[in-house]
Amino acid sequence: MPEFNHPKKEITFKLVYYGPALSGKTTNLQKIHEAAALNSVGDLMTLNTEGDRTLFFDLLPVKLRTESGFSIKIKLFTVPGQVQHNSTRKIVLRGCDGIVFVADSQASCSRLNADALENLRQNLRELGRTLTDVPLVVQFNKRDLPGVVPEEMIRKSWGRSQYPVTLASAAKGAGVTETFEVLTERLYDSLDKKFELGRKFNLSRKEFLDAIHANFGNSHARGKSS
Repeated sequence: MPEFNHPKKEITFKLVYYGPALSGKTTNLQKIHEAAALNSVGDLMTLNTEGDRTLFFDLLPVKLRTESGFSIKIKLFTVPGQVQHNSTRKIVLRGCDGIVFVADSQASCSRLNADALENLRQNLRELGRTLTDVPLVVQFNKRDLPGVVPEEMIRKSWGRSQYPVTLASAAKGAGVTETFEVLTERLYDSLDKKFELGRKFNLSRKEFLDAIHANFGNSHARGKSS
């Protein structure tokens, strides 16, 4: 659930990057940190371990301001990929406003992707939520590696789903901000229905998205999703 501070005209959102171990969740946050305007991001905090790059989570607070004076704060988290840290995954998921599911494009990781997606469903269910009520974008990462699932197969498999699909090579910075921007589009649409951001807060979709896009260059998220 977003946090509203009416006197200060602040809205804080929580977005979570979820997926199997080493699929590129932390790399996504690192590249967002690099791509964002210097005055809009805080420190990127990570905790690396021998078995998993991020044991608990990464927190990257992105702060944006709209023309009308609204302060939009976006907290980005990742979850640990290893299954033994599932309790931490649920803690990080609690109260999230949107999710990027980072899948590993390598064909050998298809089973890991499926297991992680099912784990996401189960954890949301235990938190009293479902995938249908949380804005979700599926990113197929590591497109620059050999042995990846062909794009046409991905499009065919996910074409009937309600979730946008993006392709990325996060290690090279490709597709990272595009994925983030696609999620923020879905985030606004979802929260506007629930909380009437436009009517009650006078925060239009255009102003919300313009504030985000202005801080991440000239990428065009709409052209990258399916």
